[in-house]
Amino acid sequence: MSVLQSLVIGNLTVKKPIIQGGMGVGISLSSLAGAVAKAGGMGIISTAQIGFREPDFVKNPQEANLRSIGKELKKAREIAPEGVIGFNIMVATRDYALYVKEAVKAGADIIISGAGLPVDLPEFAKGSATKLAPIVSSAKSARVICRLWDRKYKRVPDMVVIEGPLAGGHLGFSTEELHQLGADTDNVPVTYKQDQYDQEVKAIQKVTEEFGQKYQKKIPVVTAGGIYDHKDVMRQFETLGVDGVQVATRFVTTEECDAPMAYKQAYIHAKKEDIVITKSPVGMPGRAIKNKFLEGVGKTPFKLEWCYQCLEHCNPATIPYCITKALVNAAIGKVDEALLFCGSNAYRAEKIETVPEVMAELCGE
Repeated sequence: MSVLQSLVIGNLTVKKPIIQGGMGVGISLSSLAGAVAKAGGMGIISTAQIGFREPDFVKNPQEANLRSIGKELKKAREIAPEGVIGFNIMVATRDYALYVKEAVKAGADIIISGAGLPVDLPEFAKGSATKLAPIVSSAKSARVICRLWDRKYKRVPDMVVIEGPLAGGHLGFSTEELHQLGADTDNVPVTYKQDQYDQEVKAIQKVTEEFGQKYQKKIPVVTAGGIYDHKDVMRQFETLGVDGVQVATRFVTTEECDAPMAYKQAYIHAKKEDIVITKSPVGMPGRAIKNKFLEGVGKTPFKLEWCYQCLEHCNPATIPYCITKALVNAAIGKVDEALLFCGSNAYRAEKIETVPEVMAELCGE
């Protein structure tokens, strides 16, 4: 049996306190989220270009995406009828409100939202039973969200996810902050100032306790970034006293993950030095596997063939590449022409596993 206690979010109970992190485009869809939920964790579907396989995606990306939200949740529910399943929706998504409303309408148990501060998230989910969990990286951002939600919506988050500098994909830190924490552009993990960021986690916990007391409710805190095995999990619980952990990279190399085998093999073949911090077309730092695509960025002029209307603050005239195209290439297995987002521990992947095997190992069963 697991030594870990269930994650309780109001009237929602996740038997095993493991949240599978949302990974777009097309990496965490119904197959992975359903499998994790069936194994007792929380399965999360990413809405980032979720409809990329729809026949009208190129011409009507937004319609294809919104339509796919209900489709993917339905398929995940068929895998895990009793499981806890939700969505990761980026604040940076163009027409963010429409995505949140569609996820609520579909019956999501929870919405986890980052890549910007989800200050208006309660407005778009009002009247629903869907739990709301902002992603934060600092006590300052946690306080801003809690204060705004308290003042404007007379509520607080149902859960808070703290995403550290070792996470994958877009990061909630500036390049300068990553340098200060030692997770720099050369990504030398030995310089990572773990103790320094632990203090930030504790400061965020104080914020959640303060606002939780005001509303006489427990706001569970979940940490994310750099959590790969049972030892990593136990460090979060024993050293920081968190209520749950969010794990993404470890689930990529599972049989059930929605990613193509070529993507999974890229993780398995990656070496430590292949994991780098890059700048995405919207100026945000992100962690990815160095490959032919990344090495070629900026070396030849780029002309956008088609805009997929994905991110709010993307300027098609100045971007070095189209992030949707690069991530869709990853999702269909064209790995040499793709942006391969990953967490800091992607190089630790050695084999294809099953979700139940990964869940058991994370929980120490």
